[in-house]
This record gives sequence, structure tokens and C-alpha cells, in this order.
Amino acid sequence: MPADARHVLIVGAGVTGLLTAIRCALAGHRVTVLDRGAVPNPMSSSFDQHRTIRALDPGDRAATHRVAMAHRLWLELEALLGTRLYRRVGVVTAWPAGEVDAVAAIGAEVGLSVELVEPDTLPHMRFPAGWTGVLEHDAGVLLADRVLTLAARWLDAHALVTVRPRREIVAVDADAGQVVLADGERMGADLILIAAGPWSRELVDLPMVLHRQAMVYLRPPEELARWWEDAPSAGRIGTDGRSWLLPPGDGTLLKVSSSALCREVDSVADRASRPDPAGTSWVDQVVASILTDPDRYPVHGVKECHYLVDAETGGASLVRLGPVVWARAASGGDGFRTAPLIAAQIAETVMRSSPNWREYA
Repeated sequence: MPADARHVLIVGAGVTGLLTAIRCALAGHRVTVLDRGAVPNPMSSSFDQHRTIRALDPGDRAATHRVAMAHRLWLELEALLGTRLYRRVGVVTAWPAGEVDAVAAIGAEVGLSVELVEPDTLPHMRFPAGWTGVLEHDAGVLLADRVLTLAARWLDAHALVTVRPRREIVAVDADAGQVVLADGERMGADLILIAAGPWSRELVDLPMVLHRQAMVYLRPPEELARWWEDAPSAGRIGTDGRSWLLPPGDGTLLKVSSSALCREVDSVADRASRPDPAGTSWVDQVVASILTDPDRYPVHGVKECHYLVDAETGGASLVRLGPVVWARAASGGDGFRTAPLIAAQIAETVMRSSPNWREYA
């Protein structure tokens, strides 16, 4: 361990917390990970079978460049953990005919491998009438549960890392650089990252909005299993252009959802405007708007997840709250795909706080 190594305290064992812990441990820093539940925590917003990773954001070229870097970081993590984490099946997004050429041109301009695809080449998905797809080749699906499980295992075996599950944080003193545990214990560190997912808002005062999203898991018909195995992830699809899907593969199911199911809520326990899991009408409507021949896809399950977004930008954010305290408001799939970038940023911040940080540059 370097003589000027620092202590990093991470609250939350979701993808941001775990990947930041790995990055800091690799840099030689001592790391403590706390979570109110198990590690990894099945209740975290990032715990799921799979998440999409794509870079193309026509409205934000800087973000496109930034997330393109995340592809490389995810591949580096895959090599570190020694198993497949990233199914690079591509991601297709649907756009109106009058916009699709400009979107593809932006992708090419920033160095992405993209091409136009007609809806009839993806016959088992529904596109809005008259829309065309832009396929981003170097994109795909992250095996989310596998990422979290293997990351937690790697950390548990690392000499510089202490993982403390079932340790609930009840308060954060940003000025003092300390967190307060439910049993009254106070802990400080050279850098503290609050990445507690939906519960972060209970610990820190940030302009964040909490959303609840419902997702439907389906099992494709056996005769289409091979087709779906090779299918890309898809966004802005469905008859109204508000839906998305993640294809099955590597043990995962077909997952579909729609922004029409997203609700702003006051807390994780808030049941207002919640779709009724006992009723299937809303599930049937969503599935029918996304898939052709929807009756051929048995519903395997329905899941709710909660995620925070920045109240101003509607996306994920990393905010400094005090001299050594930072907070990450994670934004669903966006929070997952950009987690390696946040981990790198936090690790660089730790290095800069070291007297000899330029040695690491």
C-alpha cells in the first residue's frame, strides 16, 4: 500500500459503489463499503438481470463521447473479473423518418459504428409507423446481476477492502466528513461517497426526484429463441415510441417496459398510481404495443424498481456536498452504464487529495 494511500468510505453496494471500490482498491487505497442490506444488495436499483449500454445521444455530443469511453472500461472490468459481463449485441433506437439521417450522421461524426435498419429486419418488435432504426454496433447488454455478484466477490477477497453488509447509515455530516450508523457509531474517511440509490435522498439534501418504473419479463417462444439470442437491445420502440426492450441471452429473460409506466413518487414505499400486479390488463397493453404476436410470450414476472434523477437535468449526477463528501444520484439504466466513469472520477479525486498525487498521473 502506498505511503500516501487514502481511506475511501462508500455507502451503498449497488453498481456505482462496488465499481468505485474496485477502482480505488486497484489504486492502492483502503476501502470500506457499507450497505443497509446484503452485498450485493438485491434491493438496490442496479440489481437486475440486465441493463443496456449505448453511447449515442444526438442531443449531447459530449455525453456521447463520454459514454463511448465506458465501453472500454466495461471491457477492462470484464477482463479483471475473468468472465463475460457484456453482450455486445448492439442497440437500435427508433427515429422519425425526418430525423433518422441526422441522428446516424451524429453517431458517425463522434466515431461510433452505426447503420440504419428498417423495421422489417426486426420483425418481432413494433416500431412507430414511419420510423426507422439507428443501430449502434459497439453497444449491447450488461449482465447486471453477474456484474454485482462478481464485483462483490472480488472486493471481499481483496486485502485493502472491508465490506460491511447490513450496516444502515442514518445521517451524513458533510461538514465533518462523517457518516452516522443506526447504532450511533460515527465513521470518517479521506473521501466518502454516498451511492445508496433510492435511499440517498434520505441521507443528503440534494435536488433529486424519485421515480418508480415497472418492468415485464417474458419468455420467448422456443422456435424464436435463437432469433432473440442474437437480437439487439432496442429503445424508442413500440407503437408510441416510448418503449424499450432488452433481449434474452446468457440466462436472462426478455425484458420490456415503457416510459408510460414511470411515475414520480415521494418514497420507495409510495403506492400511489401503482399498476396492479394482480391485474394483467396493463401488462397485456404494454407487451402488445412492443411485440408482434404478443400472445406467444408468457409473462414470467413483473418487477418494480426505483431510481433518482437530478431535478434539473433529469439524468444522473455526481455532486460534492462537503470537503470530502460526494453523492451520486443514480439514474436507472443511465446510472448503470456510466458507473465505471464515476468510479474513475472518484479514484482520480482520491489521488488528487494525496500529497504525491502527480505520481499517479
